[in-house]
Amino acid sequence: MGKPTGFMEFTRELPGYRPPQERIHDWQEINLYFPDDKLQTQGARCMDCGIPFCHTGVLLNGMTSGCPINNLIPDWNDLVYRGLWQAALERLHKTNNFPEFTGRVCPAPCEGSCTLGINEPAVTIKNIENAIVTKGFEQGWIVPQPPKKRTGKTVAIVGSGPAGLACADQLNKAGHTATVFERADRIGGLLTYGIPNMKLAKEVVQRRVDLVAQEGVQFITNTEVGTDYSADNLLSEYDAVVLCGGATKPRDLPTPGRHLEGIHFAVDFLRANTRKVLDGDIAGVSPWETRTGNGDFVSAEDKDVIVIGGGDTGTDCVATSLRHGCRSLAQFEILDRPPDERTPDNPWPEWPNIFRVDYGQEEAAAVFGQDPRYFSIMTKEFVGDENGQVRELHTVQIEWTPSSNGSRPSFREIPGTEKAWPARLVLLCLGYLGPEDTLLDQLGVQRDGRSNVRAAYDQYATNIEGVFAAGDMRRGQSLVVWAINEGRGAARECDRYLMGETSLP
Repeated sequence: MGKPTGFMEFTRELPGYRPPQERIHDWQEINLYFPDDKLQTQGARCMDCGIPFCHTGVLLNGMTSGCPINNLIPDWNDLVYRGLWQAALERLHKTNNFPEFTGRVCPAPCEGSCTLGINEPAVTIKNIENAIVTKGFEQGWIVPQPPKKRTGKTVAIVGSGPAGLACADQLNKAGHTATVFERADRIGGLLTYGIPNMKLAKEVVQRRVDLVAQEGVQFITNTEVGTDYSADNLLSEYDAVVLCGGATKPRDLPTPGRHLEGIHFAVDFLRANTRKVLDGDIAGVSPWETRTGNGDFVSAEDKDVIVIGGGDTGTDCVATSLRHGCRSLAQFEILDRPPDERTPDNPWPEWPNIFRVDYGQEEAAAVFGQDPRYFSIMTKEFVGDENGQVRELHTVQIEWTPSSNGSRPSFREIPGTEKAWPARLVLLCLGYLGPEDTLLDQLGVQRDGRSNVRAAYDQYATNIEGVFAAGDMRRGQSLVVWAINEGRGAARECDRYLMGETSLP
């Protein structure tokens, strides 16, 4: 597991990103890359800790600790340190179907639970993971590996995001004929249309999709199951079905003035922007987008932009607005500013709930001279002009009060802190409420109290015979790495259902 004294000899280093003033003028990936010798040095910091917590993949205090797909992190850190890159790739692919995705967009809960992170900067796990798979593609080690024989069983997977792709990949490995339905015009789900190109280049997604297709997985695009293709056909034409449609109902903000023009859900803003980046226009929207009006491109150019909400989506909206050339930019978060270091009630190996500056905030600071975020702030009202276009946004500062009985904290408005902000474009990044209803209602699938598909974790079977569910559609909005975990698990249980036994992990 790396060099026995490496963690004492070497400090944590990351290659970082391209300079902000350079990267905001294009849509190319922001990442820089280390040469092999520097990566091997970082792999040497993996400290032979005896009981690694980095690959545990559990929830502690409601937050992910360790790797949900149980990546064999100390193993491939050691192999990288020794220069055995191809062996490291083989070890990585044992647990992770798509390390080029997680190596770019996963928040790395593995690093939050790294033993070295108790009192030193953690091992650069995510960066090494991405380097391994990058080298694998560069060296031609990653090639199609179709199954040697087919079972004759057919499975329909609804949704081509990380859960659906992982599920299809695993079922195909087992010899089943897997068909993936996607309502958009491109495969990838949120990997394609939810994450901007500068964070996850779409040729990286397409490269893996092409590989999986060469191995035998079939893809059907521009088809919304439940509308363009009926649930009855799904059940009658396939031996099993796995629902991986995601939690795609965006949470709204029922504030006075919400009806005004210029207020958009972040998912619609980001989806249409990616389409424009890929196509140069929006002429090729899918039938689903035409029906819902979700294909309309919205520009932030020369506008006062306010992003309401944080997380990855908020950061992506900040970065996208900057690339459009917005006039001003503010990001509101209703919660308090996180502390700079762990607090006593957030001990290792929990995910460290600390203040971070992501790529979008770094870019905003480079353009406007300061971090765009404002904390403990609540939107009270949207105000429009005579044309029904949002003109400004009214806020108030709030103060949070911890609960004494374990319930949720409460807050109060602070008198005298009211403020009006210029706003010609408002982007709502408030998370998601659950899956959409049409297909689930047609199938008669039971829901849980949060409207997600009711199916037990590690079993994934719904109340309908032969129908399984995985990813955000089952667990609610979560990380890409949890989606891969669930897609793999659902494939295993679907294989067991079809064959009576399974060898899938």
